Amino acid sequence: MQAARGTAIDPETTAAAPAGRSRARVWALFATIAATAYAVDLVTKVLALDRLEGRPDVPVVGDLLTLTLVKNPGAAFSTGTQFTVALSCIAIAATVVVLVLSLRVRSRLWAVALGLLLAGVTGNLTDRLFRDPGPMRGHVIDFLMLPNWPVFNVADVCINVAAGLILVQAFRGVRLDGTRDRDHEPDDRSDDQPGDRPDVEPDDAATASGPTAGDQR
Repeated sequence: MQAARGTAIDPETTAAAPAGRSRARVWALFATIAATAYAVDLVTKVLALDRLEGRPDVPVVGDLLTLTLVKNPGAAFSTGTQFTVALSCIAIAATVVVLVLSLRVRSRLWAVALGLLLAGVTGNLTDRLFRDPGPMRGHVIDFLMLPNWPVFNVADVCINVAAGLILVQAFRGVRLDGTRDRDHEPDDRSDDQPGDRPDVEPDDAATASGPTAGDQR
């Protein structure tokens, strides 16, 4: 009714609310994925310590998947075991970077990727900070074993799935805000604007305009 009576409506204000709700939903997806995956990683590690420590391996799917407890001082898949403190510092920095990037995310797939990445990084970082032999040097709990593959955990799975999704988005050219790389490329198409036309010499202009009034006589 007010609009009909002449009250002005700011189009930017009406567009901002849906955009704000969309950003909030995407960030909520990121936070939900991160919290859920982190909780799964934490719970499975607690169960692994309770059910597997001091006990023989437990086959789950024949020889394809076996549960076995390994306390890993290194990175994902038992790599870099001599750099535990450095890996802890890198994980802290990575956590901060992911949280900062999450404030810019507008793409759902990017939200899933960053959520999984945050869960994986913080899951293993939690072990390094709070498990023996001490802060920044704690051993990560690994318990999933495949044939001819280092023992790993849920956090490692999250990190690798996140890396795959990030590669997919990079290959598709999709940025954090949901736009594509081609949307930011300059338009090379030449518009036929008067100012863009090449200069024409006076004689050429006369010739191009056809016979003059005197010639017509």
